[in-house]
Amino acid sequence: MSAIKTISYSQEEIISSILKLHCPDGIDLDPTYSKGVFYKGSIEQPEYKFDINPVVEGVVKSCATNLPLNDSSVNCIMFDPPFLATTGKSLKVENSSNAIAKRFGAFRNETELHTFYAESLKELYRVCKNNGFLIFKCQDKVSSGKQYFSHCFIERSATSLGWYPKDLFILLAKSRLTPAWQTANQKHARKYHSYFWVFQKKKKNINYV
Repeated sequence: MSAIKTISYSQEEIISSILKLHCPDGIDLDPTYSKGVFYKGSIEQPEYKFDINPVVEGVVKSCATNLPLNDSSVNCIMFDPPFLATTGKSLKVENSSNAIAKRFGAFRNETELHTFYAESLKELYRVCKNNGFLIFKCQDKVSSGKQYFSHCFIERSATSLGWYPKDLFILLAKSRLTPAWQTANQKHARKYHSYFWVFQKKKKNINYV
């Protein structure tokens, strides 16, 4: 049997590896379910499916910062929140541009986006059982020429609440669309990866260093 690796080009492989290592009973909750892309292959559907704007049957309307669940009621959570912030004109145009922001609602800036992350981490900590797990998909980005290492902010916010950073997986991309204007004015390396944090709920104020 081969060892489980921290990197993969397959999202399904990473999630399957996380479940094998940490959550063999599967995912209980997905508060940002969307169209359920994670569950199109071998990953079983979660019991609780929420979305701020449901688009498929069986998904309940709710925000990840205020879930209709009891304290300590789920053991494994999948969380794939938005990673973009924009107030661009494309949000008002009826075409395919900024489709993710139009679908989920756009945060005006990274401060608002990161505030949403922090508030969601707090709510997910509330509903998670002791020693349960949170799988948090996230991505760093460059916006208006500034680096935003979101996975670092998420780790700091999570550990301050009592989440223990159990594992970190990296999803690699073989290709990324890059507009010509970005190439001509490039100031930072183009990102070809995203992350899957695996946090475990522990008692607060534990020093993990």
